Amino acid sequence: MIDITLQNFEAELITASQQHPVLLDIWAPWCGPCRTLGPLLEKLETAYAGRFALAKLNSDEVPEIASQLSQMFGVRSIPFCVMFVDGQPVDGFVGALPEAQIREFLDKHVPAGEELEAEADLADAQDLMADGDLEAALAKLAHAVQTDPGNDAARFDYVKALLELGLVQDARAAFAPVAAKAADTLTPSPRLAALATWLAAFEAGGDPAALQAAIAANKRDFDARFALAQTHLAQQRFTEAMDELLEIIMRDKAWNGEAARKTYVAILELLTKPAPKPAAEARSGTLELAGKAAVVHCDPLLDQYRRKLSMALF
Repeated sequence: MIDITLQNFEAELITASQQHPVLLDIWAPWCGPCRTLGPLLEKLETAYAGRFALAKLNSDEVPEIASQLSQMFGVRSIPFCVMFVDGQPVDGFVGALPEAQIREFLDKHVPAGEELEAEADLADAQDLMADGDLEAALAKLAHAVQTDPGNDAARFDYVKALLELGLVQDARAAFAPVAAKAADTLTPSPRLAALATWLAAFEAGGDPAALQAAIAANKRDFDARFALAQTHLAQQRFTEAMDELLEIIMRDKAWNGEAARKTYVAILELLTKPAPKPAAEARSGTLELAGKAAVVHCDPLLDQYRRKLSMALF
């Protein structure tokens, strides 16, 4: 539990809530229900074992923040609790509610213990992958998926790591639980769909030398070009695959239901790192709760291939 002031609210409330949910308890020394609610919230913070952090704000000492939140939610009484997630106030409740109702409120916003454990494994794995230790990362990712099967980000990295290590059958088994989601056109998941495209490339087969000979004899042999692109994709020769697909797109954008364009886009998705969470902006003395756009580090090679696709299409 931490007391919020004008000096620390940016770090302890706005920034901290980007790492884990923070429940802000707005209270005052003269408020009887506040004295009832406070100890209960502290008990729950301990019971939830780090799944959320409790922050307290004395409305008499820091009226600037208390009044802004009260106006935002249309609340005129205390105790008033506001849940912050990803730097933003997302929900709240008023009054000294019973423990069961507070738990119900918390469970809407606070991740389960399994989700937290999986997120920690995923973060560790991404650090290991950045250091080039793919096998150690794989163990972390396997545990993350086992702990929280619904974590699609962890599953994406897990299947991708398996394919990068050449463990295709293991990758198929790991992908199977989300195969239907990858094929769902109503609520598409581009990253999962990209994995499906990569896995399909392993089924294509084909002799690269024979395919190249067919293309040399007929540059519009799109079946051969597409098969060669899939062969490159299966062997992680991503730019070579995109080069072949681009040749098809430039000659016939609509060929085979736009298969070349769709595969090209899938490869870009496979190679693109997920964007970091947006940072919330705060200024001393006032709450500025609009999120800043996250700074995405550019990849010159990917930018080049995105431009090539755009030029070919338009």
